[in-house]
Amino acid sequence: MKVKIFKWANVILHCQSDAIMRKAFNDFKNQLEYCDWKIPSDITSSFRTADIVPCLGQAFNRVVFNVGGNKYRLICGYKFGKNSVVLYIRFVGTHPEYDKVKVCEVDLF
Repeated sequence: MKVKIFKWANVILHCQSDAIMRKAFNDFKNQLEYCDWKIPSDITSSFRTADIVPCLGQAFNRVVFNVGGNKYRLICGYKFGKNSVVLYIRFVGTHPEYDKVKVCEVDLF
């Protein structure tokens, strides 16, 4: 199934002042165009450094993507639907910023 991303405009706004960060996230988004996921483990097959994080009691489990050679992090909630997989952007930032958040609780946007 194809991947849809919600709140990507927030990622672009967040990266607006950092050209290197913006390029890293645009490259990541371009890679998503080629993804065809059917089950959560397909995410880690496409992105070997991604981590699936089960969030008990939450509406969505989360996936943490390493972006830009592990310099940045992207946390998304995900949902597998009938026709597509939806990623809900919850956090975008540097590795040190990521270390300060709780993956299952963060909602930057």
